[in-house]
Amino acid sequence: MKRSGTLLAVGVAVFIVAAKPSPAGSQAFPSQNIRIVVGSGVSTPSDILARVVATEVSAAEKWTVVVENRAGASNTLGGVEVLKSPADGYTIFNAGLPIAAAPALQAKMQFDLLKDFQPLIQLSRNYNVLVVNPTFEAQSLSDLVAVLKKKPDQLNFSSGGLGTPAHLVGELFKQQTGVRAAHVPYVQFPQAINDLLNGTNHFMFITTLPVMGLIKDSKLNALAVTAPKRLEALPEVKTVGELGFSGLTVGDWSGMMVKAGTPPAIVERLNVALNAALEKPAVLSAFGRLAAEPVGGGPDVFGKQLREDVERWGKVIAASGIKPK
Repeated sequence: MKRSGTLLAVGVAVFIVAAKPSPAGSQAFPSQNIRIVVGSGVSTPSDILARVVATEVSAAEKWTVVVENRAGASNTLGGVEVLKSPADGYTIFNAGLPIAAAPALQAKMQFDLLKDFQPLIQLSRNYNVLVVNPTFEAQSLSDLVAVLKKKPDQLNFSSGGLGTPAHLVGELFKQQTGVRAAHVPYVQFPQAINDLLNGTNHFMFITTLPVMGLIKDSKLNALAVTAPKRLEALPEVKTVGELGFSGLTVGDWSGMMVKAGTPPAIVERLNVALNAALEKPAVLSAFGRLAAEPVGGGPDVFGKQLREDVERWGKVIAASGIKPK
């Protein structure tokens, strides 16, 4: 992996998947390198999943795939970069849940997510775990709600930034339960976790990977998971539904799309290759380590998820009083 310098405060990293180029006389597509632009930073779950899938597709199809990062602005910087390229399937946009919240958070979106992009495939689905410091006075979901109601606006929850899953689920939690707590966004996600550990922040909805070890070592207590069923990685932690808060059953995701107008035959070709990769043992193993579920299916499956989440999170953001900037 190579890291370039910082350009307009956006970290850019490039990763070349070693593979042979398509031999002459093979299918018309692809006849050149395929580029995947990831809207999140290097080593984020979405980035890791994209690279794992790209490696498998490259090996199976004998394609050359280039993966690079254009992180920032709720994944939208990656989308802007992809739209600079022709609608020919050679440039793919890999995004996560924040892209669905972006239309409600940004007053001047540089594109229309549902019109300017053609869904390709939903790669994964994963869920958050609600964690607190073991010394915090609330050590169950119901206790947390009770404490927050007794202390309106006195406690807070942290996230990796505005529009991230941790932020969105936290706002949904406030609306579902009627509690009032301040959102503290961080630029550096590890610092958000550190401040939870030292008691600066009080609770957090977070993807499982960064806190799994902390939970196992009893440095953080897991109160619930937002999944519809218990997670294999945390079998002892009850779901929000089991605890009487089924409205908090929500998931994060990672998916790929291409520029609108890409020929249907190319969309289908890419979708088939990506679906095949999701069935490979190496991919399933990598997804499992991230507590992510492979999804796959046709472009319509991902398109439905995008539409639903744009609507869902748009309503949550509006109800939270957050004004687009």
